[in-house]
Amino acid sequence: MKKIWIWSITAALAGFLFGFDTVVISGADQTLQTLWDSSDVFHGTVVMAMALWGTVVGALLGGIPTKKFGRKNTLIAIGLLYTISAFGSALANEPLVFSFFRFIGGLGVGASTIAAPAYISEIAPAKDRGKLVGLYQFNIVFGILAAFMSNYFLSGVGENAWRWMLGVEAIPAILYTVFTLGIPKSPRWLISRSKTREAKEVLQLIYPEKDPEILMLEINSPKTEKAENIFLGKYKTPLMLAFLIAFFNQMSGINAFLYYAPRIFEEAGLEENTSLLSSIGIGLVNLIFTLLGIYLIDRVGRKKLMYVGSVGYIISLGLVAAAFFLDWQGMSVPIFLFLFIAAHAVGQGAVIWVFISEIFPNHLRSEGQAFGSSIHWILAALIPSFVPYMFTIVGAGYVFTFFAVMMVLQLLFVAVLMPETKGKSLEELEEELSFLGNPKVKFSHNYNK
Repeated sequence: MKKIWIWSITAALAGFLFGFDTVVISGADQTLQTLWDSSDVFHGTVVMAMALWGTVVGALLGGIPTKKFGRKNTLIAIGLLYTISAFGSALANEPLVFSFFRFIGGLGVGASTIAAPAYISEIAPAKDRGKLVGLYQFNIVFGILAAFMSNYFLSGVGENAWRWMLGVEAIPAILYTVFTLGIPKSPRWLISRSKTREAKEVLQLIYPEKDPEILMLEINSPKTEKAENIFLGKYKTPLMLAFLIAFFNQMSGINAFLYYAPRIFEEAGLEENTSLLSSIGIGLVNLIFTLLGIYLIDRVGRKKLMYVGSVGYIISLGLVAAAFFLDWQGMSVPIFLFLFIAAHAVGQGAVIWVFISEIFPNHLRSEGQAFGSSIHWILAALIPSFVPYMFTIVGAGYVFTFFAVMMVLQLLFVAVLMPETKGKSLEELEEELSFLGNPKVKFSHNYNK
């Protein structure tokens, strides 16, 4: 089990770079707009959101290398993309070059949301799968906190502070790439590619007390299924679930907020330095409640965490909207947004990547993850792109009201449609969700319990 934790933590470090890369731009937001004299629309859709458009492409296409070349090799490539992006964006001298290198980093983010959760879910025992895949989310929020702190401490180094903010990411990117060379390949991927000898060796490492031949039979990835795709009728249930959880994740406004946290705080009347410091508070709250979510996810289940998160969203977003409508000054907006972050971290944040990694069959997991991640990242690119414009046109109060209404709909989704996946092997979930009405040979799956 110690080996599984080490390998899972290593793969999950892709999440640290995801979180750092996504949020580090917030510290350079207004500096870059002033430096390059950009309009709100150009700044929002090109300079700020280009990494997110890279993430969309990475999520759309990331399933291809994840399936063809394997989870491990894809994770190594992701580390290289992050490294190139960090150096390139830090050295850029004009907005289009800057945006290109941010796009490269976005490719890494998008692909990581497929490869890392898929890899961890495929090596983890069912009873621990939630918290092990949850390590990816923990590293995301740890990366977010690190980016906020880095931005705060580097903000005073001079007019080129933004270059240091973006370039420092190269250090963890290089370390992550080196660490990933040492993890084994996913046994389920190896079986799906008919690499039975290598799969047997990895299964012996993961489950030394089990017979690897029996485990390979239980994983059961028939060759006849290789030509299938996730859009067949029998996969409509996991497809719908992946779409809805990804859709509502972004309809909370979480990425828009993380990208523009200092700007939102300044809209609420805080000074620039106080805004950056409040952003660190966001990172700390996110980290603490993500740890709580990871602790609870295999104990109370995914669905209960989503209930808690949905209610927390509705309350916190309603209070933020009220603060802008009623012109509440001081620390009211940061406090309400801390509550919002707590609700996100313990609910959607802890659940989304675990849930999507569980609900698709082994031979289609990379495609399923790519679909869910693509929905998530298309919306994550669209929403922050227009936040500066919408704040100017309709005001922050109406923007946060819209997000609150969408979270009421998420609560209905959880209550009516979302199944509980806690404690079930990936093969059991495959039978329940992917082949409804299609009887299959039943396996005991005791190896995964």
